[in-house]
Amino acid sequence: MGRWAIAVHGGAGVDPNLPAQRQDEAKQLLTRCLNLGISSLQSSLSAIDVVELVVRELESDPFFNSGRGSALTENGTVEMEASIMDGPKRRCGAVSGLTTVKNPVSLARLVMDKSPHSYLAFSGAEAFAKKQGVEMVDNDYFVTEENLGMLKLAKEANAIVFDYRIPSLGLETCSAGAGAAIDNGLQMNGLPISIYAPETVGCVVVDSEGRCAAATSTGGLMNKMTGRIGDSPLIGSGTYACNICAVSCTGEGEAIIRGTLARDVAAVMEYKGLGLQEAIDFVVRERLDEGKAGMIAVSSNGEVAYGFNTTGMFRGCATEDGFMEVGIWE
Repeated sequence: MGRWAIAVHGGAGVDPNLPAQRQDEAKQLLTRCLNLGISSLQSSLSAIDVVELVVRELESDPFFNSGRGSALTENGTVEMEASIMDGPKRRCGAVSGLTTVKNPVSLARLVMDKSPHSYLAFSGAEAFAKKQGVEMVDNDYFVTEENLGMLKLAKEANAIVFDYRIPSLGLETCSAGAGAAIDNGLQMNGLPISIYAPETVGCVVVDSEGRCAAATSTGGLMNKMTGRIGDSPLIGSGTYACNICAVSCTGEGEAIIRGTLARDVAAVMEYKGLGLQEAIDFVVRERLDEGKAGMIAVSSNGEVAYGFNTTGMFRGCATEDGFMEVGIWE
């Protein structure tokens, strides 16, 4: 019997001016989700069941950018994506372009368990959801007044906005126009962006049997083009689990995709013989090509680790020996 461990995240790239109240709310949510995972692991729930349960909880709370509270597309709608992966046999499921599925991570689980495929998207994913009898809701369920206001600012600035919950102090930069984005020096695929602080959610778990699992869910970018797919549903980029470790990423999706970030952690552990924290540090330092991102990970022997090269990352982690940490900054 091994030792269990769990980590959760709510996105990397936190605005340094985030009000104390928002920080406290984030920590309370992360703590609640950690405790849910801990109690489930203590009840001998499997790693794959725990990551689904915890991410469902995150999707149901509008604080972070997944499920209810997801970022809005350029058309003012929500297109969500998620993935899940079971380490022992590297089974996986992923979905994109969801507009009416209440919990995308659970549909990803059904793609893995109940379909011959690994990835379904848009109308095909929605049709599969109806056949499976998952809970469906109107797209309005996912839309919040906060998001509508931030989309308006993004359109006025003619920019993609990553953090749609920045304090009013930072909105002046966003609403100042495209020139403000260029002055910031931040780019995606060579194009200027305004503010960098995505809030994707994820969970990684190793249970007492040494089984690793990972799940990631997001609404993507505020004011994104309809049809855009990020790293979160891409196995090996935003999510990966095998017999060595489980990883969930967050940050600049295009950079994470280019670096196949999640898979690279497992690869350098396997081929370079690095430990879990060493592997994360190496990948964050060497594989992002000036991109910004963060990740959480567990290993099959009960280790937990995280890393990021942004101003902060909403995260929490716990291990069977009593260690528990919830934090945002370095």
